[in-house]
Amino acid sequence: MSTQTFAPVVTPALRLAGVSKVYGSGDGQVHALRNVSIELRRGTFTAVMGPSGSGKSTFLHCAAGLDQPTSGQVWLGDAELSKMKETQLTVLRRERIGFVFQAYNLLSSLTVLQNITLPLRLAGKRVDRGLLDQVVRSVGLADRMNRLPSELSGGQQQRVAIARALITRPDAVFADEPTGALDTRTARQVLELLRHVVTDMGQTVLMVTHDPVAASYADSVVFLADGQLAGEMRRPTPERIAAQMTHLGEPDLV
Repeated sequence: MSTQTFAPVVTPALRLAGVSKVYGSGDGQVHALRNVSIELRRGTFTAVMGPSGSGKSTFLHCAAGLDQPTSGQVWLGDAELSKMKETQLTVLRRERIGFVFQAYNLLSSLTVLQNITLPLRLAGKRVDRGLLDQVVRSVGLADRMNRLPSELSGGQQQRVAIARALITRPDAVFADEPTGALDTRTARQVLELLRHVVTDMGQTVLMVTHDPVAASYADSVVFLADGQLAGEMRRPTPERIAAQMTHLGEPDLV
């Protein structure tokens, strides 16, 4: 008698289904996203690229529950964001999403430790010391936990922001131009850290960037043009990305 085994169904970390976003009305309407559908597997690093006005920021904002789509569905794991009220989204963003922005967004009056653990304190949750130690070691800030942001370099402040994004064990980390304010060497260190949290910690990262070198750290690059998906590139290199950016929409992506 033979028995069949079935692989468990793994819910994507993030799924957008037919998402459109329209700003304004009448003749002033702007279609920022047009019928975008995509799934991101857990434990992957995805970069989003496109020319100015292509919809990159709107894509990230809708995917992360910072903005509601005009139509379509957004799922974070098993939660449908597009049906949630703002109060529900606020809780979800705090507890299940990590954010890393170009401007760091640290609180100047709080120490590194207090900035990292702030999402847990806002949620009324206890700090998992094991996870805190792992995150702090990963970002290389163990000897700076009592410093204030003003006492840190830009790269160190971004490391604090990444640690803060990881401390809640989020379903996904959304990074919006995380290296935009950093010099080349420091940017590389931050990108290597994001690569580490995916490869070694199993985290899911979605990063919006304009930099082909930054995007090359990802597992795949998703291209947007005029609010629509214009292809995906796996095993990206800076040269292939730059070449593709010059002729978006051609069907030769691999």
